[in-house]
Amino acid sequence: MSTISGFLIVYNRRTFDRQVTEFPGANGPREALKQRLLLERERHDQEIEIASLNSDSIETIQRTHSRYFTGNERLVAI
Repeated sequence: MSTISGFLIVYNRRTFDRQVTEFPGANGPREALKQRLLLERERHDQEIEIASLNSDSIETIQRTHSRYFTGNERLVAI
């Protein structure tokens, strides 16, 4: 049985850059969602998309949400 982690993706729609943070463990999905909500309150640029996703692995997310992975992994300013 695989464990589900939470993943937080901060994605710049203009540059396609992203920052991905994994929140492992039983509380991971909840922690990723909480962080997403906090970041959305602070966001000043509407071209920055903030998503929290739950998955067994980053590889699965790369397949199911491939548009988030067309650019580079970077620190994305909110």
